[in-house]
Amino acid sequence: MNLRYAAKTDVGKRRVRNEDHYALDADVGLFVVADGMGGHAAGDVASRLASQTVVDAYRRMRTAAGRPSAPDPSPAHAARQLVTAIDLANQRIHGDADRSARHRGMGTTLVAAAVVADRICIAHVGDSRAYRIRDGAITQLTRDHSLLEAFKADHPGMSAKDEAAFPYKNVVTRSLGLRDKVEVDVQSRAMRRGDRYALCSDGLSGMLADQEIVRIASRPLNLDRIVTELVDAANRNGGDDNITVVLIESVAP
Repeated sequence: MNLRYAAKTDVGKRRVRNEDHYALDADVGLFVVADGMGGHAAGDVASRLASQTVVDAYRRMRTAAGRPSAPDPSPAHAARQLVTAIDLANQRIHGDADRSARHRGMGTTLVAAAVVADRICIAHVGDSRAYRIRDGAITQLTRDHSLLEAFKADHPGMSAKDEAAFPYKNVVTRSLGLRDKVEVDVQSRAMRRGDRYALCSDGLSGMLADQEIVRIASRPLNLDRIVTELVDAANRNGGDDNITVVLIESVAP
């Protein structure tokens, strides 16, 4: 499957520092978004360390002597490699936080997508999300690791109004760096020509309803323009947090 892609990050309207970070390696079909947290500059440190470590580790596992590994591992193997890379990133962030008082308590959410043949492997920790836009419809592929989602699981039928009023909706229950072990959710899905996949921090998903995301992301425009329009729309709606989006499109070989 051939890919087109574009990415954009923005500090938003309320923050003075951008603690989001994205990284990608199109040669091995990997795309990563991380949303850092922690005092001082620690959130920025955590998100950069996470995204860069995942890309570097995954690239090494997928290549040998600078050439694609042969035979090419299956999508299931690639999914395991992706989880291994995220585990390594968690260990590095946790170790850095242990060694540095300035970085103590830092962590980051992360969502990653690895494309292998005609499948996309998606892994995530926290509330950074992956969406699929297909035939004008949007599907949220990841489930937030947050107190809100945990509360909803115990209280089915919770209204949108109650969700909006929930006082701890931005509290995540999983992140990289806070413990020496992390649980990673991973999935593999078949791709179709024309599919678009959006990876984003909650600065985008928290500002835009799914209907607004799909309206913009489905437009027949250059992907660079689409990611700019998504970020601009999030800022118009308040820009309460840093905003990052990576958009991937599958195209015919």
